[in-house]
Amino acid sequence: MRSSEQQVERARDVPTGQAPLWKKYKSYDVAVDRHQDDMATEIKLCSFARPHMRVFHCTWWSFFVAFFVWFAITPLLPEIQDDLNLTKQEIWSSSIAGVGSTIAVRFLLGPLCDKYGARLLYLIILCSSSVPAALTGLVNSAEGLIILRFFIGIAGGSFVMCQYWSSVTFAKEIVGTANAIVAGWGNLGAGMTNLIVGSILFPMFRSIFDGDTEKAWRTVCVVPAFVAFTTGIIVYFISDDCPKGNYSELKRNGAMKEVSASMSFVKGCANYNTWLLFIQYAICFGVELTMNNAAAEYFRGEFDLTNESAGAIASLFGWMNLFARGIGGHISDMANAKWGMPGRLWAQTILLAFEGAFVLVFANTKSLAGAILVMVLFSVFVQAAEGTSFGIVPYVDPPNTGSISGIVGAGGNVGAVGFGMAFRQLDRNKDALTIMGATVLVFSILSLFMVIEGHDSVFFRNCGKKAEEEDEEMLQVETSS
Repeated sequence: MRSSEQQVERARDVPTGQAPLWKKYKSYDVAVDRHQDDMATEIKLCSFARPHMRVFHCTWWSFFVAFFVWFAITPLLPEIQDDLNLTKQEIWSSSIAGVGSTIAVRFLLGPLCDKYGARLLYLIILCSSSVPAALTGLVNSAEGLIILRFFIGIAGGSFVMCQYWSSVTFAKEIVGTANAIVAGWGNLGAGMTNLIVGSILFPMFRSIFDGDTEKAWRTVCVVPAFVAFTTGIIVYFISDDCPKGNYSELKRNGAMKEVSASMSFVKGCANYNTWLLFIQYAICFGVELTMNNAAAEYFRGEFDLTNESAGAIASLFGWMNLFARGIGGHISDMANAKWGMPGRLWAQTILLAFEGAFVLVFANTKSLAGAILVMVLFSVFVQAAEGTSFGIVPYVDPPNTGSISGIVGAGGNVGAVGFGMAFRQLDRNKDALTIMGATVLVFSILSLFMVIEGHDSVFFRNCGKKAEEEDEEMLQVETSS
């Protein structure tokens, strides 16, 4: 490194006349950007080294387990409905409660991430949600099912920690890809749940109880509850809040300022881009949550399939998370590299438009093979659009990323509640799907109207001072002093 570059490096890391700021790790297993708080500029998927790649794997796995416990009951609903003599409306009311409770939790967890970090909050959410999941066997009425799923729904709040933790670990150049991969692999838990609980664990427990389906569904959810509880504890002890260490350590050593959770939330709410992303996340992640609850029932009713077969087919929707959300994030990063922020915004709009179109095609597909194919295609666009959404979030207001992630994430659950109401109230699933597809198409254009400070927009250039210019000015002041 040349002498001048070394001076710039020191100027960025250490204020003039002060000792170097404390940090836990002096070297890293991945390349980092010292100017972005030691965030990683590369992703080594096969590494589990602390802190960066340990965070990467801990956050996607924790979110995967959260989905596992959150939707474990979904493939069991036909058996629960029969044994408790519940109506379609009562089942959908429980599903709405399961995604609705997450709205408030996500609003709350966003600013708490800015203050406490993701690690502690993962511990609290995973361990707390495992308790009602383990009590599934005590349900004896529609009201009991609704209350149970309401409290299990707090597991869905873990999405906020997932995206926040990744956003403070990976540099802006690759944060879209990183956010998308960890969220996509986490969302894969929904598809795996249909397969693991519906097609493997439930038949196994039914066999253990000599064909008694009621005993099977009353006990099987103990498995995901145990996995969630142990995951929360293990992840807390083996990972770090950010590349430089844990927030408590950084604050104690004067390397991090105390954050006001309430002020972070207020600033996140005050940015109108937050609410445009809130709506757009409602029409992608909201669609995914709705399909997690509706897909198995749709294929069972429309094509006269068994519960096991319908569950296996429905799991394909979630399986696309293995790669689709990651692709969306990577597209966002590539578009940003070539066209700047307008590239990210156009990518978001185009993927949402294709999503809406494929929902409408799915609603009108009559053959089983065709319905499966179209569902897979529209799932790809749903999850890719989720990836582009959180390729934009870290740019909106970086110091308040946690609050903004929480608000935008809550939008997904608001969408799920709205679309869930359509499935609950309408007699034909086709009508609910048509409303869902049309809604996606209408709101897909909102990203074109985002104006993020320091970046070009689709219709305007130089929206405020560029972040790079501000950084360079700061360096010139520090080096000259």
